[in-house]
Amino acid sequence: MRHSLILAALISLPLAAVAAQTPQLPREAPGKPLPKRAVSGRYKVDPAHTQVLFRVNHLGFSEYTGQFTQPNGTLVLDAKRPSRSRVEVRFPIAAVKTTDPELDKHLQAADFFDAKRFPEGRFVSTMIQASGTRAMISGNLTLHGVTRPVVLNTRLVGAGPGFPDGKPNIGFVAQTTVKRSDFGISSGIPLVSDQVDLTINAAFMAE
Repeated sequence: MRHSLILAALISLPLAAVAAQTPQLPREAPGKPLPKRAVSGRYKVDPAHTQVLFRVNHLGFSEYTGQFTQPNGTLVLDAKRPSRSRVEVRFPIAAVKTTDPELDKHLQAADFFDAKRFPEGRFVSTMIQASGTRAMISGNLTLHGVTRPVVLNTRLVGAGPGFPDGKPNIGFVAQTTVKRSDFGISSGIPLVSDQVDLTINAAFMAE
């Protein structure tokens, strides 16, 4: 009996230690769509929770979506004067993903994004006009070696202390529409639409 009690105690000790080290889950989501919760400073992209999505019309039958994975970038946020903020998001072309691995390879080929010659896409802001939870972010989008001005229609998703470290976090969803032919990517038009809808679900963590 004594040996059983000792064994039970030895087993429970590491389990208790693990439980003590595991952070307690918050009772509600720490991010709120409230501009007053935004904290000025320098942030970096949270690549696990940031998506660069694109959508095209395929043969007139479907709205087909893919994404560029492994994005990175920075946000320098001036919460009191948002117009002084600036943002940059970069994404590797070779990390393009759809539901078809063969299509992923084709999109990296020379007749589409040409990942070998142009390995990175990039958005860099030039002007930010904010009002409440909304902002129009003007900037330059570079794809396929071509840079064109675009405007991102942006909405604050949430700001607040991150979990589990408590550092400031902030997130936005930004949308725009471009013509891929403007970037020298014309293969398949009009069977695959020239118009491309872009969505950036951007999550940032304080550095």
